Amino acid sequence: MIIKRVEPVSFAKVMGTIYALMGLILGVIFALIGSMAGSMGSVMPFGGIGIAAIVVLPIVYGLIGFVGCLIGAAIYNLVAGWVGGVQIQTD
Repeated sequence: MIIKRVEPVSFAKVMGTIYALMGLILGVIFALIGSMAGSMGSVMPFGGIGIAAIVVLPIVYGLIGFVGCLIGAAIYNLVAGWVGGVQIQTD
């Protein structure tokens, strides 16, 4: 089986969602670290930054993943036209 073309928007939607989920996981980790730093009497109020990370990181990661994979799929389609695509073996 040879993959000769990838639908860019479909691929970008899937990958944008995966990147957003990764951003959510990282946002939760940042929130936990921020709340621990804030509870230890740190000079800077990290708690608010940690909570904002839960909202901001999934959005930023999702957008970057969507746009990056949209461009990547378009480039793949161009190159696959020249060299023939990726060959996959299945059972």
